[in-house]
Amino acid sequence: MIVWIIFISVILIFLALDLGVFNKTPHIISTKEASIWTFVWISIALSFSFLIYVIFKNGWVNNPTNLAPVDASLKYVTGYLIELSLSVDNIFVIAVIFSSFRIPQQYQHRVLFWGIMGAIVFRAVLIFFGVTIFTEFEWITYVFGVFLILTAIKLLFSKSENEFNPKKSFVYRTLRKVMPISSNVESEYFFVRKKHLLVATPLFLVLILIEFTDILFAFDSIPAILAITTDPFIVFSSNILAILGLRSMYFFLSNMTSKFYFIKYSLVAILGFVGIKLLLAHVYKFPEWFSLGFILLALLAGIVASLKSKASH
Repeated sequence: MIVWIIFISVILIFLALDLGVFNKTPHIISTKEASIWTFVWISIALSFSFLIYVIFKNGWVNNPTNLAPVDASLKYVTGYLIELSLSVDNIFVIAVIFSSFRIPQQYQHRVLFWGIMGAIVFRAVLIFFGVTIFTEFEWITYVFGVFLILTAIKLLFSKSENEFNPKKSFVYRTLRKVMPISSNVESEYFFVRKKHLLVATPLFLVLILIEFTDILFAFDSIPAILAITTDPFIVFSSNILAILGLRSMYFFLSNMTSKFYFIKYSLVAILGFVGIKLLLAHVYKFPEWFSLGFILLALLAGIVASLKSKASH
């Protein structure tokens, strides 16, 4: 329990420093700044795998699945890479939402910050119930396995993402009916008072849309990482560290999503592989090095194919 408290406390300190110190004044996040922070967060997340080794070697957290320290570290890195890779689609959708509502770049970080705060709480709840369900009902692995394979097939044959329109979503239409919303961005505020009436700004509307978007993506990513491990601490820590790096990755990749077209097929391969792994869970256990190697190879192949395609045009 002490390790959990320390981990969550450190995360909260990071978030407080992020909004209260490094981004106290709203400003446009440059590509250079985003790339530096992306490197920092990925370095922190990957370095945490060594702490995972130490934590499990010394038995500082419960180990319900009896993981060896090395296996725990490998499962953490594998889970982290899955969460990070599945965030690519999420980044694109966030970019479309910001663009649709014409949110100035200097206010986007603030929206993402509070969006991630909400995502952390929701994911913690979803992970708790997900681990419980996986542990109590072995047959659920087949359900999630089929679900992930169907998700991969749907992604493979999905139409152009440009057709996504957040203003046609159920969430947007519902919010417009239940609360007054200003048509103008009022500085960095989510709510403003007009004629004694509290009015939501487009920033609040976008925040809610991003929260619901993350919920939808979580229903893909949580089963995917639970296929790797059901250890609560590994699932939670890999998820949270991937989410924390999502903001800087957004500013780094949002203008380059079109340049990495073949990443889509990497995600299809990863989801398909994890789905198959779940379906075979009671028959064959893939070695940890194989799962990690497959995910790294799929991501690398997508990046290389995208860069070669761009260079040839």
